[in-house]
Parts: sequence; structure tokens; C-alpha cells
Amino acid sequence: MQSRILGTTMPVLEVGLDPNESVISEAGELSWMTSSIQMTTHTQFGGGGGIFGALKRMAGGGSLFMTEYRAVGAPGTISFATKLPGHIVPVEVGAGNEYLIHRRGFLCATPQVQLGVGFQQSLGAGIFGGDGFLLQRVMGTGTAWIELSGELIVKDLGPGETLRVHPGHVGAFQARVSFQITTVPGIKNMIFGADGIFLASLTGPGKIWLQTLPISKLAHALIEYMPTQRQEAAEGGVVGGIVGSLLGGMR
Repeated sequence: MQSRILGTTMPVLEVGLDPNESVISEAGELSWMTSSIQMTTHTQFGGGGGIFGALKRMAGGGSLFMTEYRAVGAPGTISFATKLPGHIVPVEVGAGNEYLIHRRGFLCATPQVQLGVGFQQSLGAGIFGGDGFLLQRVMGTGTAWIELSGELIVKDLGPGETLRVHPGHVGAFQARVSFQITTVPGIKNMIFGADGIFLASLTGPGKIWLQTLPISKLAHALIEYMPTQRQEAAEGGVVGGIVGSLLGGMR
């Protein structure tokens, strides 16, 4: 198996498979593939787990179904593109080397890598889409590819060193890093500050990957440009009136 990452701001992961080699991703991640790649969608993943493994993935923010892409009869390639501008990061997973990643961070992996619940905490309605804060645990053995949005900042925390981060900027970190959700200090900061009321506290030792473009902040920046139902109705009425006038003049 060989892999390479192509592109810059919207990268693509291309995985070359020898006959009978495979990779697995969540359903719907495929970008393109050669004719020798055979797809199989199922709930089993990482060598076992069945429906219970699927439920664990869902609890961690993943999907119920996984798709296996296997080269049959001849070598082939399979490609996965990022959904947002950002980076694709390969990580080696093994005993004592597990990772926690943000809920939409898993791109694909070799077959013996598993996904489960890494962290789950409700932060109240309206925060993170009303779904609370979720992290997936990447475990098992093999290689996993993680999708992080925006620019990528990597920090290697020393023992006892703590970094407080807006939760949306947490991309991934080694499982040995201590993690908890805390509140912003000070009532005035909570009420009048524009940075939210929760922070993620990460304490070393271990490596963390921070992303500069959380999807929640991107959605917040775009929402003022989204038309409301009233605007759509008004615009539809104006366009309809213009079209009606033109058709009336053609009679």
C-alpha cells in the first residue's frame, strides 16, 4: 500500500492498493477510484464489533455504516478529498499510541484501525449545533488519515504543560494528553465576551493538532449571507413580476 497527499488548500488523499489490500472509510467519503476497486458497505469495522461497534461509532459522532474499498484482481487507487480547505494528516495507530480527533475528523484508515467514543459532553442547546462536544477515539493497529480544516498548528506539550483552546479549534491529540472542558473564567467574560463560555483544557505530555477553521465558526460567518424565507419570497415576487411583464409585452 502506498499513499500520497495531492493539492494545497483542498487536498486529496490518494491510496494505491495492491490486489486484496483495502482501506475503510465512513459511508459517503469517496471522491474517485479506479475500476479494480470493489466497494462493500457494512457495519463491521476494525476486525469486529458488528452492530455494537457501529453504535459506539455513532455515539462518538460517526456514521452507522462503513465502506470498505478493496483492490480485486489488479492494483488500484482510491481517493478521498477534504470537505473544507485544510490538511490531511496520517497517523500511526498502535498499542499505547491512540488518538482523539474531532467528530468530523476521520477520513479513512487501514482495516484494523477502530473508531469509538473518545469524549462526550453536553454543552447546552445551540452550542456546536445543539449536539454537545464529541471526540472520536482512533485505536487498533494501522494507519489512519485525519482531516483538519484551515491551517494546521502542531504543539508538543511537556509534562504538566497546559493549553486552553476554544473547543472548535481542537483537531486531534494523542490519547495520553489529559483533556477536559472548562468554563471561561469571570462572569463578565461569559456574558459580554465574544469567545463563548467554554474552553478545552489540554495538559501534556503529548502532541496536539489545532485547526484554524472550525466548521462552527465558518457557519457563523456565513449565516448572515444566507437568505431568509421572507427574503426568498420577496425576491421571488420581484423576479416573477419582471418575467410576467416581459411575457405580457410579447403578446
